[in-house]
Amino acid sequence: MSEATQPVFQIQRVYLKDASLEQPNSPQIFLEQTEPSVNIQLGVEGQALAEGVYEVCVTATVHTQVGEKTVFLVECKQAGIFEISGFEPEQLDPVMGVACPQIVYPYLRSNVADLINRAGFPPVHLSEINFQAMYEQRQMEAAGNA
Repeated sequence: MSEATQPVFQIQRVYLKDASLEQPNSPQIFLEQTEPSVNIQLGVEGQALAEGVYEVCVTATVHTQVGEKTVFLVECKQAGIFEISGFEPEQLDPVMGVACPQIVYPYLRSNVADLINRAGFPPVHLSEINFQAMYEQRQMEAAGNA
């Protein structure tokens, strides 16, 4: 009987995959006195790169408006490459949907706040995310669609 394979979970690299900033109404928008509305959307996606090597990306879209005018639009994608092996197939999805995003997300938060600050605006600090609850919600939605 063969020995059980020891599970492996290692971070290979964390990197900023994509970032964009749009300020279509600058410089006039800097003169606005009205408090802007902020809409934040987050997403998580993962893909296999090789046997036991996966990329997980966490994306954030921050759209800030005053009335119908866009103050700024930031789209940012933070990624990580992870070595994940020795897990049962049913364990892989939660690892990629919960554990990996928890590692990548703090880098995304920092990059979004920094990008907005460098654009001349007060930084928008993304709140902490419960990736377990987010994962469970996606699972329930997928089960409902099936």
